[in-house]
Amino acid sequence: MKVALLGYAQSGKKTLFSLLTGRSLPAGHREGEALEGIAAIQDPRVDAISAIAKPQKIKYAELNVVLCPDLEEGTGSRPWLEAVRRCDLLCVVVRGFASDEVYHPAGSVDAVRDRSNIETELIFADLEMTEKRLERLEKEKRAGLNPVQQLEEKTLLRIREGLGNNRPASALEYTAQETAAIRSLGLVTLAPVLWAYNVGESEVAQVSSSSNEFRVSCRIEQEIMAFDDPVERIEYLKGLGLEESGLARLNRAAYDTLGLMSFYTMGPDECRAWTIRKQTPAPMAGGKIHSDIERGFIRVEVIKYDDIIALGSEEEVKKQGRALLKGRDYIIEDGDICHFRFNV
Repeated sequence: MKVALLGYAQSGKKTLFSLLTGRSLPAGHREGEALEGIAAIQDPRVDAISAIAKPQKIKYAELNVVLCPDLEEGTGSRPWLEAVRRCDLLCVVVRGFASDEVYHPAGSVDAVRDRSNIETELIFADLEMTEKRLERLEKEKRAGLNPVQQLEEKTLLRIREGLGNNRPASALEYTAQETAAIRSLGLVTLAPVLWAYNVGESEVAQVSSSSNEFRVSCRIEQEIMAFDDPVERIEYLKGLGLEESGLARLNRAAYDTLGLMSFYTMGPDECRAWTIRKQTPAPMAGGKIHSDIERGFIRVEVIKYDDIIALGSEEEVKKQGRALLKGRDYIIEDGDICHFRFNV
């Protein structure tokens, strides 16, 4: 899954990218170029089961993060657009902190204004794409449109009307056939959006009013990363009124927005988190590990995370009769620890 980081210059998105991926902008990086990196999702459940299994290797789930070129107001140029269209989720970083040392492209800090302007820019980008595609379909009518093209035109006319009324494409409902007909256009207002407000220390603990927005302080996140001792990190967060870091909240919000979850495998060699969509059946989940597991699936042994934490070991869970054997119809649940049995 790819997450696009987008925002105005000096919003903090480059800092957030570096914090998430551990990757700095390379020498010679040009402003108009997108940059990709891998963000490991720090998962306390991986840490907890690793403390029990004591594996040689620990592997967290990962997100592919794409740092997009800056949004520029009033230029008509959209160097960020192609990068966003390749992503599954758009995370817009909005500046909410004041600083005499860090300029704002608009001359003043106003998060409400910036969000409104960005929403408008996204709508304009899709409106332009929709108009171009409808013009091409109009020309193709001379040779006759096939049923798929007819459906595409009908759907785009609906989308254009909505965009003209300042409504994103995601505000409409679509059939599976309509979704397939417009998929290749990569409309950016169809993608789910997270709004990340980069704020000062006094605001970071405030509760957001919506599930698709949250507050983070890049400066505080940098300070948290300076602590090597996890206990010191936790104490520092508590002092700020926080239970977890902004990076952890961003990762969780991305998972929730995309309808993702994690299951786990554990053993002396490796403890690992695996990313799947919610409502994934057991064979398909096993296929994330290896295609042979899905192809030759027999059954899966499931240990619930809460059980292994409470009882302290796989052996004790099995002794207590809490290990479950499930067939191919079983839907993997968030936090399941799985051992797949298969034969090919």
